[in-house]
Amino acid sequence: MSRTNAPSTDTRTSNEFSKDGEAAADATAAEASGDQPSPLSLDEIFEVLKNQRRRHVIHHLKDIDDTQVALGDLAEHIAAEENDKSVNALSSGERKRVYVGLYQCHLPKMHDMGIVEFNQDRGIVALGPNVTQLEPYIDPETEDDGLEWHRYYLVLAIVGSSLLGMLQLWGGSAGVGSMLPLGLLVGALAGLSIYHTLYKSDELPAFLE
Repeated sequence: MSRTNAPSTDTRTSNEFSKDGEAAADATAAEASGDQPSPLSLDEIFEVLKNQRRRHVIHHLKDIDDTQVALGDLAEHIAAEENDKSVNALSSGERKRVYVGLYQCHLPKMHDMGIVEFNQDRGIVALGPNVTQLEPYIDPETEDDGLEWHRYYLVLAIVGSSLLGMLQLWGGSAGVGSMLPLGLLVGALAGLSIYHTLYKSDELPAFLE
């Protein structure tokens, strides 16, 4: 007489099945999020691109043939750019200043935003998935033009100051009230010129240190 094998039963409880399902869902979500970089806001993009040293990092990583670069080599290249020297002509202080700034400040911030991948233990830097979101804003043909606004502000402030002086000379004390808006505008233009000049540079002037 033949025996019929009893169907095998899974001894796992309903709670275990539920946990397995949640784990699979989490893995799928993590995989999906890893494939698609999170979008950067305009404030975040500006936060990165307002700094010249960070722009140098992006340009250099896009220009090199390799997919990654050693932090020391990157720091030397940027130090040479900032000091308008060859790498061999750099002093140890110039190298160290850029290296420390990249290691402690710029690269960790860019890594957190997905713009670069920075392995601090190995000292290796590569482009991150979010760097493509910056490409419309870092066109080398237009970037330099965008950095010259401080000159226009300064010229307008000088012209406004001259006009203000002439109005005061001709109008005397009677025209003080009408000149107040122009004076405020001149002050604002001068402030914008200073603001853009400081943003363009990574180093504070000596009198502000």
